[in-house]
Amino acid sequence: MSTMRQTGVGPPLLLLHALGVNSGCWADVTAGLSGYTVLTLDFPGHGSATLTDVELGVHELAESVAAQIRNSAFDRVHVAGMSLGGLVAQDLAAHHPDLVDHLVLIDTVATYPEVVRQQWRDRADIARTSGMASLVAPTLDAWFTADALEAQAPAVVRVRDMITGVDPEGYARACELLERADTRDLLRQIQAPTLVVCGRDDLPAFIAAVPMFEEQITDALPVWIEPGRHAAVLESPEAFMRALRDFLPAGA
Repeated sequence: MSTMRQTGVGPPLLLLHALGVNSGCWADVTAGLSGYTVLTLDFPGHGSATLTDVELGVHELAESVAAQIRNSAFDRVHVAGMSLGGLVAQDLAAHHPDLVDHLVLIDTVATYPEVVRQQWRDRADIARTSGMASLVAPTLDAWFTADALEAQAPAVVRVRDMITGVDPEGYARACELLERADTRDLLRQIQAPTLVVCGRDDLPAFIAAVPMFEEQITDALPVWIEPGRHAAVLESPEAFMRALRDFLPAGA
């Protein structure tokens, strides 16, 4: 995992990225999010973070994030995680309530149904045997609306380039991590006020997770971004920033 980077001044907000991209995916969000110290990092095999020989799960990633927060200048941070990052954020909030002030779960789940777990196994195999080229188009189709794809919006181009360039083994291992992930037993331990953000037209597993988070997390508020698919917060950063500012207790 890369060292945590920070930009801006104000209450700290940690952004955790999704599978296949890296901390650079947040560029349009951070550009318009004044009044916060924005913290970002890269998960192993993504961006600037190299892989190790150790197999990592959601909990190990969350513990690594916790260590970096404890070594930072901040006692507590707001944490927002998208997809893979959302799973890590759940574990972090459950096991380290002293570190997480407010929690934002973005287009994520607590665990995947078997049909999606098989998809993660298949994607890991494809990445290792054929590389990333054949995975780019289906990822973009799942992440962005048809209008954004047709217009080749900046977020689409950024995500396409990141997925094309990601380490195939890093991607494969992250797929295997997602296949194993299950935070359901942790949700009732989450004490932080939680905003659950989801694109209105995301894939079924992510849409179904929203009411489950509402039921299991003590203080959870849903927000839908419409139109929007899996990367709704990247395609419509203004809508995401409005939701963040309405939810977080401080900032400009």
